[in-house]
Amino acid sequence: MKKTICAIIAAALIISLFCMTGFGSSNTEVSELRGQYSKEFAGTTLNIFNWGEYISDGAEGSLDVIGAFEKLTGIKVNYTTYESNEAMYAKLKSGSVAYDIIIPSDYMIHRMQRENMLLEVDTSKISNYDLIDKKYMSAYYDEQNKYSVPYNVGMVGLIYNTKMVQEKPTGWDVMWDERYKGQILNFDNSRDAFAIAQFLLGIDVNTTNKADWDAAAAKLMEQNPLLQGRVMDEVFNKMESGNAAIAPYYAGDYLTMADVNPDLDFIFPKEGTNIFVDAMCIPKSSQNYEAALMFINFMLEPEVALANAEFICYATPNTAVIEHEDYSLKGNPFLYPENADEIKTEYYYDLDDETRTYFESLWEKVIVN
Repeated sequence: MKKTICAIIAAALIISLFCMTGFGSSNTEVSELRGQYSKEFAGTTLNIFNWGEYISDGAEGSLDVIGAFEKLTGIKVNYTTYESNEAMYAKLKSGSVAYDIIIPSDYMIHRMQRENMLLEVDTSKISNYDLIDKKYMSAYYDEQNKYSVPYNVGMVGLIYNTKMVQEKPTGWDVMWDERYKGQILNFDNSRDAFAIAQFLLGIDVNTTNKADWDAAAAKLMEQNPLLQGRVMDEVFNKMESGNAAIAPYYAGDYLTMADVNPDLDFIFPKEGTNIFVDAMCIPKSSQNYEAALMFINFMLEPEVALANAEFICYATPNTAVIEHEDYSLKGNPFLYPENADEIKTEYYYDLDDETRTYFESLWEKVIVN
């Protein structure tokens, strides 16, 4: 489902590697490494828990990042995925599983830090740490840069099918337009879904006022009869196939969908939207801490970070990618909009336990209403 342009870039890289190293080159080869890697942890297992569609996996000639790391270090990677921050959190909180690396979003990092669920990241052992753009450092969710290493940056927006939607939308209100009954999707996670209603109603997405959450819940219930469904990764198939007309989702993923279905377009709604940072963290459950640090360093390698940026199509905090002459998405209007200062954006913050419990109980009412 990845973009043709990503495949072309990846193919060019493979051809280049073939020419340099001869017969037998593969998409598990990294031609130049900035950091030092050893096989001292060969034979051990690294358990990684990440979002779906969120790493270059070797498809369409792209770099197989996991395969390249395993080949380089001899470490076996057990890689599994989740669809939302809340699903990831619940699994870790249950204590039934142990992961060495997770990649949560900002507000969830803040929550997990507060609940003592994360280990400090020893950045002295991450030689590529200097490649992180300073503007993504010392953020509200990790002010002392102890618990996270930025991976991707993004914004939520509205995807719509130009052949199915009568006029170009400008705001979130189109998701309540009865003309598109049965063709509208919404997020299947509470924070993102509530935020859409909150932006539309002019409510702060980080409010602690229960009446504000009540209003947002009522707005979502008003939408229920119009919905085709609530989705996460299922949005790709539904929008690419033309089975739905309208869906909110992340800007980077829109680029993936639009390559499959050129009838799709995207806007940042006028009322405002969420901006976020996803970052690599090491949970307290980690059983292979040193190998986790090695993997984080590998993910920051210029060639690896470029492959991930091209494959995933999110904005990157890695300066080596931004400055790379072959970075095809540089200046992309959906990832790096020229009018970024004019787009109303808000970060999600971790909310107090009472507020979180309250809106999660409202969410249960929304989804069964």
